[in-house]
Amino acid sequence: MARYRGPKLRITRRLGNLPGLTQKQSKKKARPGQHGTTNDGNSKKTTEYGLRLEEKQKLKFNYGLTESQLYRYIKEARRRQGITGLVLLQLLEMRLDTICFNLGLAPTIPSARQLVNHGHITVNKKMVNIPSFQCRLNDVIGIKQKHNSKNLVENNIKTKQFTDLPRHLSFNDSTLEGKVTNYCDRSDILVELDELLVIEHYSRR
Repeated sequence: MARYRGPKLRITRRLGNLPGLTQKQSKKKARPGQHGTTNDGNSKKTTEYGLRLEEKQKLKFNYGLTESQLYRYIKEARRRQGITGLVLLQLLEMRLDTICFNLGLAPTIPSARQLVNHGHITVNKKMVNIPSFQCRLNDVIGIKQKHNSKNLVENNIKTKQFTDLPRHLSFNDSTLEGKVTNYCDRSDILVELDELLVIEHYSRR
């Protein structure tokens, strides 16, 4: 499955608030489709498979992953020690595009991905243009020393909607550099989902 490039508000109306996908809010309250009803009613899928599928879709759309990418993260989380659901979220939060989003360098994860793809971001003073790059502890994320790169990031920082920085990151406003100080806690995840249902969804594969 290719990366989703369709209407984003249609997805948030179906799955709820996804901060990584878009900051916009739809004026419509009903779920998309001819017979859509409100998310607050009894319109949600009641089958166990339907619930697991929606949680998986939340994760995929919020972080901008393809199906094959998400499955690879699931397999990697299973191999590592610890709680599989938390390890999965930590792997996703250590992606370079996600860290740029959490630092406020971009308003959404798709915007952060574009920022990385265009070569505006450095890791430990070296330019990295791979959004899925796995950052490590004590990595320093900075901005390429170009005028347009700095202007772009400074404008994003001025308009960022999330003022609280996750506890596993630090940011220096004067140098526009962020640092990975620890692995994220479950409470630092912005999107509301049950990651255990995602693990169960892939348990038969």
